Amino acid sequence: MDVTTAVARPDAALWKLGGVLIMGAVLSILDATIVTVGIDSIARDLGSPVTTVQWVASAYLLAASAAIPLSGWLTDRFGGRAVWLTAVAVFTAGTLLCGFAWSAPALIAFRVIHGLGGGLMQPVGQAVFAQEAGPALGRMIGVITLPATVAPVLGPLLGGALVADFGWRWMFFGVVPLGVATFAVARRLLPAPEPSGARSPLDVRGILLLSPGLAAFVYGLAEGVVVAWVAGAVLLLGYGIHASRAPSPVLDLKLFRDRGFSVASVSTFLLGASLYSSMLVLPLYYEQVEHASPWEAGLLLAPQAVGSAAVLLAGGRLLARFGPRRMMLAGIGLSLLGTVAFTQLGSAPSGVLLTVSLLIRGAGLGAATAPGMTTLYGSLERSRIPRATSAFNVINRVGGSLGTALLAAILHHALTSSAPPTAFGTTFTWALALSALTLVPAAFFPRRSTR
Repeated sequence: MDVTTAVARPDAALWKLGGVLIMGAVLSILDATIVTVGIDSIARDLGSPVTTVQWVASAYLLAASAAIPLSGWLTDRFGGRAVWLTAVAVFTAGTLLCGFAWSAPALIAFRVIHGLGGGLMQPVGQAVFAQEAGPALGRMIGVITLPATVAPVLGPLLGGALVADFGWRWMFFGVVPLGVATFAVARRLLPAPEPSGARSPLDVRGILLLSPGLAAFVYGLAEGVVVAWVAGAVLLLGYGIHASRAPSPVLDLKLFRDRGFSVASVSTFLLGASLYSSMLVLPLYYEQVEHASPWEAGLLLAPQAVGSAAVLLAGGRLLARFGPRRMMLAGIGLSLLGTVAFTQLGSAPSGVLLTVSLLIRGAGLGAATAPGMTTLYGSLERSRIPRATSAFNVINRVGGSLGTALLAAILHHALTSSAPPTAFGTTFTWALALSALTLVPAAFFPRRSTR
């Protein structure tokens, strides 16, 4: 009886902690995607061209990308609880300001505030949970991986519903109560450990190279602006040279000397490319070819989120039974199987087949996500987790942007030479090949979890 209680209490506390951190991560990712369906409404209401209002989405992306590299240093210096609560407060304040914006420039400026808070919430939350979970991380891995696969699907769905019923301002006002509730619950449940005591000075030169370099690179890839991504690549190269010499770089490249971390990072990069690129092409197909509304497109994409959620919630048990390598390979196999039907869009496959395929694809993505996270954290000392989480999120963001830019370019070219269904089928053939690349790092995953 005593033994059972002793084991159950930590797990119960971790589930509560995970629930709070999920709320924050979902809010962050949700707001990165929710505005995409409201751009036209915002442009009409504020009397600005769509080319200007498009920066409402891009400003969040840039600010979040610039904030991520700071998350490791801030967590080391001030503690995960303090940094995470501050990020939630900044995010919520930015959300409220966005709802009251009186012009497009004001809305864009408020989205920067919004993005700074949102960019910190996910990596800091992941680091807090991984540190607190310790050996229990393997069986509870779904808690911190669930938002990354489910929230991108929910964003356009929720945004479409709010815009249709209440207007674009409620895309922001509707999120404010969730932000306030998240902050209030987190103050009660988040652990208050002492900061690690790391007193390494802030790597100012590294920040000046890495944050704008990452922001420019991600923006250039996502928006197809060659000058931006080239400038970003130059700054990132400069950061690589700087980090090899600096005693305490803001993002520690020495982490890649660890085999487990390197394998998980390559996998994370490719999975990010596969997931986020598909979240661009899938709704476009349903809206442009099937003539679905944003709300209907969101509903049609829901099976992928359901498949991911189901597998992630059982991820710990599956990992314990099959091990990271077999679970990773099985997940990739399912994601490939679920993509095949979309390569045949030129032959007009049935809607039922596409729905089942999305369910299978989502299950595969969920199964492939959990092993990467356990391998990433399982090989590192507890004190290195904040910096590792920062690097992990940078890699995932760049992978997602690169994959999205690649498939967008392929789709654009295909649409100029073939009918839309065939063009989308061609694009998904490339997506299938992109997903298949993840088989390479998967072969190097450990057979058994290290935690």
